[in-house]
Amino acid sequence: MFSYRHAFHAGNHADVLKHSTLIAITRHLTQKDTALTVIDTHAGAGLYRLDGDYAQTSGEAAFGIAKLMDVGAHSLPELLQDYLSLIVAFNPGAAYAQSSTPKVYPGSPFILHRLLREQDRLKLFELHPTDGKALAANIAQLDADRQIAVLREDGFGCVPKFLPPPSRRALLLCDPSYEIKTDYARVAGLLAEALKRFATGCYAIWHPIIPRPEAHELPRRLRTLSNQAGKPWLHATLTVKSGKDATGLPASGMFIVNPPHTLQAALKATLPQLVELLGQDRNAAYTLESTSH
Repeated sequence: MFSYRHAFHAGNHADVLKHSTLIAITRHLTQKDTALTVIDTHAGAGLYRLDGDYAQTSGEAAFGIAKLMDVGAHSLPELLQDYLSLIVAFNPGAAYAQSSTPKVYPGSPFILHRLLREQDRLKLFELHPTDGKALAANIAQLDADRQIAVLREDGFGCVPKFLPPPSRRALLLCDPSYEIKTDYARVAGLLAEALKRFATGCYAIWHPIIPRPEAHELPRRLRTLSNQAGKPWLHATLTVKSGKDATGLPASGMFIVNPPHTLQAALKATLPQLVELLGQDRNAAYTLESTSH
């Protein structure tokens, strides 16, 4: 399907959806003074070179973040403006509307680090030996030992370690590669356990949309778990291409349990523009569903 290592896919259309949504959620949750614990179950390497061998092999960023750079922040909805500004901050000297891909792309650990406050805590899980080593080295440059913990462990085991957090406020991001079929069931299992332990946490789950039974079933399972727990949910999907000739990842989604009340309106303004900017064929589309849908 696609490589386990995210370096091949950094800055693609799925990252645009995932990270712009993550930024909007985190911005909202950090408005309250109370400390926030953030858990990233599959953190990857943390930072990626878009001019390196991995990213250039696939060239996916050219159809993702680079498309937004071409347009520039002034003509984008607020959620994408915020996302683009943060990416540009990692690329000193980069200008909008220059038809160029940024050289550095921050993964979720570095995006979250930029958004969190001194009282907040970030727990990063990464089991892949190469990416885990790179993540530890990248995080070490931040001199944020008290705030950030890097755990070279299976992120699916994070729930009993950190939920509920002392402050009773938490955001969990779960975005495994799904290359192993069992990941789909493990994601559902993680959400079920998280809701039992800490029903008021915010849970953001990224998932690929591909022609595989487990992939189609996962959003339904997540909806069922949320409904059974009596918790609100929001599900946004972005399809950039489809059909028998569509290679690579054609679509992905973000499923959020206990979403900020502002998120649905923000995504409603954003998703049509993502279809227009990132769509690769006439089948490009989006969906936005929620508890009240």
